[in-house]
Amino acid sequence: MLTLQFVPYSEIEGLDSKSRIGKLLDIVKQSKIVLMQGRLKPEEETLLIMETMAQIKREFKGVEICTIYPEEKDLQFFNKVKKEMVKFLIGHRDGVTIIGPSSIVKEIRRNPNKVELLTMPGVGGFSSKKVTKNASKKGKRRNR
Repeated sequence: MLTLQFVPYSEIEGLDSKSRIGKLLDIVKQSKIVLMQGRLKPEEETLLIMETMAQIKREFKGVEICTIYPEEKDLQFFNKVKKEMVKFLIGHRDGVTIIGPSSIVKEIRRNPNKVELLTMPGVGGFSSKKVTKNASKKGKRRNR
């Protein structure tokens, strides 16, 4: 079964960087994919990678991470100032961060209008094998 766990920004905003990374890694190490409101600071992403590398074992092979946030193209001066003030007041709540264990997530592709999360074969009840009905009346299934 494939499990996604949503982490609202309010759940991690009061934590220091090390605690924030620890909380996220604890969820990922339970073979869950984290959908976090907001994004990590660049130094926190670096810390996440460093912590992941230190914890790699046979059971935990690492993480895949992707951050999606609205681009600020062609904003007028007043709108840029307003957006920066809001960012200063409420933090990094805009966007979504996806973090998943490498044993489950093969690749995360980010396009302007969609995110493709490619999982390993057999994860989440899905398999790369085709299941077809046999021609007999019993309706037996066979793998190809």
